[in-house]
Amino acid sequence: MLYCIQNRHNMILTDFALRLAASVVAGGLVGLERQHNNKSAGLRTNTLVSMGACIYVLINVTLTGVGGDPTRIIGQIVTGIGFLGAGVILHHGGNIHGLTTAATIWCSAAIGSLTGLGLYWEALICSIVVIIVNTTFKADKFLKKLEKKEGNLPLDSEEELD
Repeated sequence: MLYCIQNRHNMILTDFALRLAASVVAGGLVGLERQHNNKSAGLRTNTLVSMGACIYVLINVTLTGVGGDPTRIIGQIVTGIGFLGAGVILHHGGNIHGLTTAATIWCSAAIGSLTGLGLYWEALICSIVVIIVNTTFKADKFLKKLEKKEGNLPLDSEEELD
């Protein structure tokens, strides 16, 4: 049985390892940003999510070969990560916390799927974009800068912008 599985796939072990390593690096980059900002899902979580998605894609690619359909397993990854992300979202009174963390976990799974397919440049671009979005698209800082431009911000609040 093992002999049949080994001859059935077209991926060599070094390619398998390279794709897995790329998922660890890409997920780690996203996770470092989250860890640096003291978020609940940091380095380990985002790395493991990326790596897990990559592993599932690699299983699919390995077992089905060139003619397989990796979108079926990727669809299941999206669903599964949706449940994981839902567990991160907390509702306290009128406030909801964890939406960005859940979305970042979802993106880490997508990045891991890209590396599992061998789409390294695409995974790198997506990792960089996720980091840029998480570091620059913060509503409170954006609104303060907007108010400053319009002249509605008190002078003592300017120190908080940096």
